[in-house]
Amino acid sequence: MSDAISEAVVIGGSAGAIEALSAILPNLPSHFRLPVIVVVHIPPNRQSVLAELFRAKCRLAVVEAEDKEPIKAGTVYFAPPDYHLLVETKDTLALSREEPELFSRPSIDALFESAADVYGEGLIAIVLTGANQDGSRGLLAIIQSGGVALVQDPAEAFAASMPRAAIADCPDAKIMSLQAITTYLKEV
Repeated sequence: MSDAISEAVVIGGSAGAIEALSAILPNLPSHFRLPVIVVVHIPPNRQSVLAELFRAKCRLAVVEAEDKEPIKAGTVYFAPPDYHLLVETKDTLALSREEPELFSRPSIDALFESAADVYGEGLIAIVLTGANQDGSRGLLAIIQSGGVALVQDPAEAFAASMPRAAIADCPDAKIMSLQAITTYLKEV
């Protein structure tokens, strides 16, 4: 673990991510001090119910991110459908309609790379279950900037492609069960 003080958590997932996030987010205590910024691949033509779903389960505030939204401690931000969610500054999120990355908008790589630029070694990044390699390039950027990289154990993932790709590109990432990821976050 880095000696840096953690400032934010970014999480990316795709197929099976709702179940994986359900094992982590509701278990974070109400006094959790970091913002949690989440990208889950959602079809562009659907309304997202992620914020509503997790608001009912979590002790933390949960919102669907808006452009220029202030980043607050102890709040979970979900990317809206068909927008990249970016960390603009330590205090502000941004939404972008730039081209999809790996057929995805929102893109996990876009979030992770923007967060690495802003938070550097103060960032904790988590790649969860998913069926493509989105997130591995961004996770590498986070490692190169001194941040902490956690990857869901592919053996327990609903779709192992995304965690496997992250591990292949980022051999220094910590491979953890969902329970271990939750424990790690609680101790930050």
